[in-house]
Amino acid sequence: MSTHALLDLLAGLNLPENDYAVFGSGPLLVRGVISDSNDLDIICRGDAWECVKSIGTLAHDETYDVDIVSMHEERLTFGTAWGIGDFEIDQLIDDAELINGIPFVRLEHVVAYKRARGSAKDQRHIQAMQRAGMLKK
Repeated sequence: MSTHALLDLLAGLNLPENDYAVFGSGPLLVRGVISDSNDLDIICRGDAWECVKSIGTLAHDETYDVDIVSMHEERLTFGTAWGIGDFEIDQLIDDAELINGIPFVRLEHVVAYKRARGSAKDQRHIQAMQRAGMLKK
């Protein structure tokens, strides 16, 4: 499944845009910093959370101690909390940037998350942002 297909699947849910935002690598993907992603991680609250719970598979992620809802063979994952770093979900959603009709968490928060997580993939993403001039070295 292509990345654009993932965004199309998300848009097709018609979630209230003031109740969710794409986090993780999604904000890099939509800006062309990375070319592909296997899945999308979405934070949500209120009506968006109620909607995804009614149509997806609710589970508890023991690693991060958060409830999540997965859809489309776990290609779309929704949660009301973020397990890595110290983030205020309401602020991330309220400050999200609307791109092509979909809200995305602002890059400064994505950078903070990727630095906190620190995986090899996250380091590659930070370097890609630096090369794109979106982030100072």
